[in-house]
Amino acid sequence: MPSLLERDAHIDRLDHLLAECLGRAGRVALVDGPLGSGKSELLRVFAARAAERGVLVVGAGCSAQERDLPFGIADRIARSPGWPAGHAERLAALAEPAVLADPAERAGGIAPDGAVPDGGGLDGSALHATGLHGTGPAGDPAGPPSPALLRACRDLTTALLAAAADTPVLLCVEDIGHADEASLHFLRHLVRHLPQSRVLLVLTDGSTPWPARRRLHAELLRHPHAHRLTLAPLSRAGALRLVTEGLGEEDARHRGPGLVDVAGGNPLLLHALVDEHLDRADEPEPRYGPALLSCLHRAGPGVLRVVQAQAVLGEEAPAEDVARLLGERESADAVARIRATLSAAGLLDGEGRLRTEAARTAVLEDLAPHERTELRLRAAQLAHETGSPAAEVARHLVEAGRAPAPWAVAALTEAAEHALLDHRHRTAVACLRLAHKEAAEESDRAVLRHRLTQAEWQLNPSAAARHLVPLTAAVRAGHLGLAEALVLVRYLLWHGRSEEALAVLDLLRARTRPASPAETGALRDVETWLAHTHPGLARGRRVPALPADLRHAVAPDVDPQLRAAAALAGALTRGRAAEAVDRARQVLHDAHLHGRTPWAEEAALLALRVLLEAGHADTAAVWSQRLLGTAARREVPTATALYSAAHAEAALRLGEPTTAAEHARAALTHLSPTAWGIAVGLPLGTLIVAESRTGEHRSAAKHLTHAVGEAMFQSLYGLHYLFARGEHYLATRHGHAALADFLSCGELLRTWGLDGAGVVPWRTQAADAWLRLDNRDRAWRLIHEQLSRADADLPHNRGPALRLLAAAGPAGRRGPLLTEAVDLTEASGDRYEQVRVLTDLSRVHQAAGNKRRARLLLRQALHLATMCGLKPLAQELLSVSADLGESGPAADEPREPGGFGALTESERRVASLAVLGYTNREIAGRLYVTASTVEQHLTRVYRKLGVRRRKDLPADLRAGLRKTG
Repeated sequence: MPSLLERDAHIDRLDHLLAECLGRAGRVALVDGPLGSGKSELLRVFAARAAERGVLVVGAGCSAQERDLPFGIADRIARSPGWPAGHAERLAALAEPAVLADPAERAGGIAPDGAVPDGGGLDGSALHATGLHGTGPAGDPAGPPSPALLRACRDLTTALLAAAADTPVLLCVEDIGHADEASLHFLRHLVRHLPQSRVLLVLTDGSTPWPARRRLHAELLRHPHAHRLTLAPLSRAGALRLVTEGLGEEDARHRGPGLVDVAGGNPLLLHALVDEHLDRADEPEPRYGPALLSCLHRAGPGVLRVVQAQAVLGEEAPAEDVARLLGERESADAVARIRATLSAAGLLDGEGRLRTEAARTAVLEDLAPHERTELRLRAAQLAHETGSPAAEVARHLVEAGRAPAPWAVAALTEAAEHALLDHRHRTAVACLRLAHKEAAEESDRAVLRHRLTQAEWQLNPSAAARHLVPLTAAVRAGHLGLAEALVLVRYLLWHGRSEEALAVLDLLRARTRPASPAETGALRDVETWLAHTHPGLARGRRVPALPADLRHAVAPDVDPQLRAAAALAGALTRGRAAEAVDRARQVLHDAHLHGRTPWAEEAALLALRVLLEAGHADTAAVWSQRLLGTAARREVPTATALYSAAHAEAALRLGEPTTAAEHARAALTHLSPTAWGIAVGLPLGTLIVAESRTGEHRSAAKHLTHAVGEAMFQSLYGLHYLFARGEHYLATRHGHAALADFLSCGELLRTWGLDGAGVVPWRTQAADAWLRLDNRDRAWRLIHEQLSRADADLPHNRGPALRLLAAAGPAGRRGPLLTEAVDLTEASGDRYEQVRVLTDLSRVHQAAGNKRRARLLLRQALHLATMCGLKPLAQELLSVSADLGESGPAADEPREPGGFGALTESERRVASLAVLGYTNREIAGRLYVTASTVEQHLTRVYRKLGVRRRKDLPADLRAGLRKTG
């Protein structure tokens, strides 16, 4: 048994009272304290000490179940073993219930007071006494005790004192709050006659200030020979000692503080926690819930019921609401007292709340399922009647799993809307799921299913897919409007169900009223979006053109973001991305305002696509990172996956394959490939290219084994995947396979009428494949076609084309072409292309005998390749470096006129970074200066070193970065 902690003063006090008793000065001690404070343990330890001194220990415990048994405690005392032989029979005879005159007289005396003892409970009778299950306060005597009861008390007291005349007696009665009325009369009578006896009477009771309990305690303690001992919860030091004794020093050092924090100094709860831990030592956290429940069950069903009601309503629920939930409006004081009792015991915190969420869960799970449901429904009804927010009403309804009234469905719907506004999609899904289940009208159920699909879509498009067939049927039945039907088209296409999507579109075209330009405009917006994203489905399916003055009309129930998406898609389809950059920036700037609308993500993704196609990959990277951060904070998996994929593509355009691969993998983690639908071609294609460029060819090839449906190749996602596969084949020296994929891309774009849109640079890559297959003529023709296009002047398009033109053309033209290509790739920010151009230009200078310049360019290319994780290119450059005899700064490189010593520290920093291939903007970002300052520093560096441009900067300046950095 565990030792008794922080109770030495109480033991000493009891020892002193026992000593007085042995001197024929009988005493009574009332030991009270909160539930679980150790009253029973104190009594057990003291009884053992008294027995060692030759004292006869007589004990009796009161029980709520025996409260109606007349003279039950008195009878138990009288029949206890150990009484002297000459007195035992006399005591037993006098304690028989038959000595009472008649059953009607058994009600006399003080009524049960609803105590909360260590080993008993607060059951229905006690709750009646508190007012939770009755109409008035308990403890009012029903009348004076009968003469028969008075005689029985007198005779039994006389016999007991006579038995103690020769043998001192310690009489222990636990939980007197549960004693029957006749026995309480006997105990009061005994207390009055204790002086000049050898009896020490020790009573235990709870400390909750019930009115009846206060009267009983006052009557017992009004005598001068009566004493009160109150137990308090353990101090933190005492609690830690208790845990250490139970667990051992090593375990207690790690687990002790956590156990003590949640136990509130309650010894009973601490023992339960220690036992739980010993039973489940492999679990990282103490199982607080079961331990708390074991204590609450000892308190009785009434106390537990109050705690359960509070857990249902929430920790801040006032006592009045808890009482109403339990079915009584007059018992708020009783609820408050029970809270005070449990707080004093440490089972609730100082504010009367459960200490942990695990405790709340355990308390609720202890209810039978039907009880929990009934309690939740009553809580929802109460919240509705008191005008609580819809979210509060819905919380109870969702927990109950039922919404039996019309107001309940309305509350669930309103709560779901608020949850969507706050980006709490899981809450919205739970509310909408129940509302849809309980709605009576089919039209209402269709609308609710549509809202549920939107909410589930943000969490997992695969989960939302099960609604597509019923939603399609709802569109046919006319239960859904135009806006809902257009969103359904997008969802169907995402999952590759193109025939169903086109059937819905045809139905909408047939229903569109000519007199409704707004509806016609919405349909045209979808057609425009479809022509760009799913061009294989869009041809020949167009609604009639609108008059110019009606083209901007918007249907009031159609998402304005659809109009934005259509405008951006139209610009991309016509190859006019540069003209739509401002619109794209505006869409991205306002994206946070439209996070819950179904077309918002599509508009944002198209805006990022516009920036990429217009040559603003760096801006697209910044915006995609910002959108990704917002989606991640809001815990929206679908948006997080989409923006991860967009950021991966932007990083790939900037020649950062390691970053691109990281975000592409993340995109395929936030959503499984199945949940991605046909859009999986976007992250999958980016990942394949990124891993091919970093040399992870085996992993890239593994991704190519992922099963993709034919429907994907009717969309730009399929084109993206096909182009990526061609790049992988090119990187692994499968020239014919790569060429076939690039030419297939071109054929698809021509079939779709998008060859002028510049969706993918298939001509450039096909020319690269032809060159590797040693067919310069075909490569030359494709490159010239590429350079004659409308978007050929954009740096990210022209730079790679000039590099390949130099490779396909005569040797004499290679230098100027590659020199221009270096400037273009630097302007585009594509480090991958920079490495390739610098490598080719280094070879040109090597062939011309300019080894100094060849080494400088080679070093720049090698640095960029290493920095960006371009392992295959880096290995190729190392072999070229060996051919040049490169092992460090070349001895034949002359120093510049002014020398490095003429440079200031800041100029040396700027020049060092420039030699390593950083752009002016990147240098400004690294050194925390403006781009203009970088330009000024470089101008002074050129003058001091006698060079004309950054390509002529000596490679030795790289050492300056290490010296000054």
